[in-house]
Amino acid sequence: MRAWGCGKRPRGIGAGKWCRVPPLASNLRKPAAHYNRAVSEFAKSLVRWQRAHGRHGLPWQDTRDPYRVWLSEVMLQQTQVEAVIPYYERFLERFPDVHALAGATEDEVLRLWSGLGYYARARNLHRAAQMVAADRAGRFPDTVEGLSALPGVGRSTAAAIAAFAFGRRAAILDGNVKRVLARAFGIDGFPGEPAVEARLWRLAEDQLPRRDIGRYTQALMDLGATLCTRVRPRCDACPLGPRCVARSQGRTAELPAPRPRKPYPQREVTWLVLLDAGRVLLERRPAPGLWGGLWTFPEIGSGRASAYCRQELGCEVRLLERMESLEHGFTHFRLHARPMLYAVRKATPRAEQPGRLWLDLAEAQRAAAPVPVKKLLARLASRPA
Repeated sequence: MRAWGCGKRPRGIGAGKWCRVPPLASNLRKPAAHYNRAVSEFAKSLVRWQRAHGRHGLPWQDTRDPYRVWLSEVMLQQTQVEAVIPYYERFLERFPDVHALAGATEDEVLRLWSGLGYYARARNLHRAAQMVAADRAGRFPDTVEGLSALPGVGRSTAAAIAAFAFGRRAAILDGNVKRVLARAFGIDGFPGEPAVEARLWRLAEDQLPRRDIGRYTQALMDLGATLCTRVRPRCDACPLGPRCVARSQGRTAELPAPRPRKPYPQREVTWLVLLDAGRVLLERRPAPGLWGGLWTFPEIGSGRASAYCRQELGCEVRLLERMESLEHGFTHFRLHARPMLYAVRKATPRAEQPGRLWLDLAEAQRAAAPVPVKKLLARLASRPA
C-alpha cells in the first residue's frame, strides 16, 4: 500500500525498520508531473468527501465577510465547534461589525467571552478590531502576511481567514491538520518539535489544490475533528483510508507522537471571599497574565488571611467557613484554590481602590469572571440567607 507518490524510507534515525513515508518536496526523485497528480488525488479525495459528509450549516460558513470569518477562527483556536457557536452568535448580536467591537470596552468584551477560556484571545481580538477600525478604516488585510500582523492571529489562523474570506491559496496547520498529515504520510516525532513542524508545514503547502481552496481547507478541519480524531479514529469512513500510512501499518495509535512527558506543576492559592451586607469584593487581574482583565477574588499564596485583609484590603473580617476547594486545569499547570469565606466587620476606604469592586452577588455573577469564580459565586448565591 503506497502513500501519495512516496517511496521507502526509515521511520526515524536508528529505527531499524522501513516504512512508506513520502519524501519531502525538496528530495523528490520522481518527475514533478507524477507528484502533482499525487497531490491532486489527496486534495480531490478531501474535497469530494467534504461535499458529501463534511460539516455544513455552521453559522460562519457561506460568508466572505472577513470580520465574521476572523471572529470565528479566533474563537475556534483550541476550542470545539459546539462550544463556540453560542459565543459567536452572542458576539455578532452585540458587535455586528468590526467598528462595534472596536468601540466596546475591554470589560464588555471579556464579559461576553467569559467561559470560553484562553482569555488572551479576547484581549487580542479587541486590540485587533481597534487596529483594523482605526488604521484600515474597517477593512481587513487580504493576505496571510497582513492578517498575521494582527494581534492573536498566527500563521495557520491567518491562512484560514485568507482562504475562507479572500480565496487565497494558503496552507493551514492547526492541531487537527497536524494529526491528519502525520497519519496520512507516516510522519514520526512530536508535531510541536521545530523540525517535525517544519516538515508538516512543507507537506501542508505541497498538498494545496489550485481550486476549491475554501472547501479543501474546511475538509481538513472537518476530517481531523470528526474522523481522524486523537482517540478511536473512524478509519473505515475516512476518504484517505486506502492511502493512509498509519492505517496500513497499524500505527494510528502512535501517530502523531505525543508531547514528551514533563512534570505537571501544581499551584495552590487561597481565595478571600469577603461578604459585606450581601456584597462580595472582586479584584481585576492585571493584563497580560493569568485571567488578565477578568474579575476574581483577592488571593494569597501563604500567610495569615486576616492580616492580609486588614493591611492590604482595609477590612476587619471574621471567618465564617472554609469552603470546598476548587481545581482548574491550565495548559501548563493545575490550579488548586481554597476559598475562605469571611464576614466583613469593618471596611475602610482602602477597599474601594481602583481595580476593586464591591458587587451584589447577582451583579457579580454577570461580571467578566473566569468559570471557577462564577461557580463559586453561584454557590454563594444559593446559600440560605
